[in-house]
Amino acid sequence: MEGTLSISRMDDNESFLRRKLETLRGVPLFWSIVEKWAKVESFQARPDDLLISTYPKSGTTWISEILDMIYNNGDAEKCKRDAIYVRVPFMELIVPGIANGISQLAKMPSPRLIKTHLPVQLLPESFWENNCKIIYMARNAKDVAVSYYYFYQMAKMHPEPGTWDEFLEKFVAGEVAFGSWYDHVKGWWEKKKDKPILYLFYEDMKEDPKRETQKVLQFLGKDLKEEVVDKILHHTSFQEMQKNPTANYRMVPKAHMDQSVSPFMRKGTVADWKNHFTVAQNEAFDSDYEEKMKGSTLQFRMEM
Repeated sequence: MEGTLSISRMDDNESFLRRKLETLRGVPLFWSIVEKWAKVESFQARPDDLLISTYPKSGTTWISEILDMIYNNGDAEKCKRDAIYVRVPFMELIVPGIANGISQLAKMPSPRLIKTHLPVQLLPESFWENNCKIIYMARNAKDVAVSYYYFYQMAKMHPEPGTWDEFLEKFVAGEVAFGSWYDHVKGWWEKKKDKPILYLFYEDMKEDPKRETQKVLQFLGKDLKEEVVDKILHHTSFQEMQKNPTANYRMVPKAHMDQSVSPFMRKGTVADWKNHFTVAQNEAFDSDYEEKMKGSTLQFRMEM
C-alpha cells in the first residue's frame, strides 16, 4: 500500500471494494490486477531481489518479518521503520489511488524483499531470467480455507464471502482470489526442481522456528550469531507480531480492512480447521483432496 496508504480520491467512491474477481489465464484475481496486468507482467526483477511467494493466508507476513529482521541483522527497531507492506511490497497489488506494488518497488534500493501471491505460471519472466532466489511458504489446505474465510470478511478488496459453507465450496473449486490452493502449492513445488526455491511449511515453522530460520539463513548464505537469531525469533513470534502495529496491518484504514470483524492476525495456530469443518465437510474435503493431490510428492500435516 502506497506509503501510509493514501486514500485520496477514492473516499467518496467505494466502488473498488467487494467487486467480483476477474479471471486471467484461468486464475481469479482482483479486477484491478487484471486491468493493470501488462505492468505486472513486465516487472523488472533485479538479480539480488528475494521473492517471498505464498498462497494467501499461509504465513506471508510472518516469513516477511523474519526476512526483514535477517536483512537488518536482528535490529527490531529498524524493522519498525514502516508497515510491513511498505518494507516488503506486494508486487502485483495495484488499486487505483490506494496501492501500487510495481511503482513502490521501482523506488526501492537493492536488495529488495518482494511479496507475491501469484501462481508460478503467472510470475513475471524477469525473476527466472535473473535467477532470483525465492522462498515459498505453504500451509495445509484446511487451515488456509478457514483463515481465508475470515480474511475475506475483513479485507474488503475481496467479494463477499457468503456463509462458511458457501466459501468452502468456492475454495475447493479454486474460485477465490489467486485461484486454486492445489494448483498453487503443486506448481511451486514442481518448479523448485530446477530453480533456486526454498520451500518451507507453515507447520514446520510452528513446530521449530529456529530450525526453519536456520534453513533460511543457509539458503541466503548468511551467518548470524545465535543471540541475533534468538532476537529474531522473539520479535517474530505470533504474540509479538500481533501487538506490533508495523506488522499487524492496524495501519490500514478500517474502510479497507475491518479488524473489528476479524483481526488480521487471528490465531496463527495449526488445526483450527477442527473448530469449523463439520464431519460431512471434512469427509467431502478429504476425498476431493486425495483426488487433487494424487501423483504429487507434496505432503502436508493437517495437525501436529
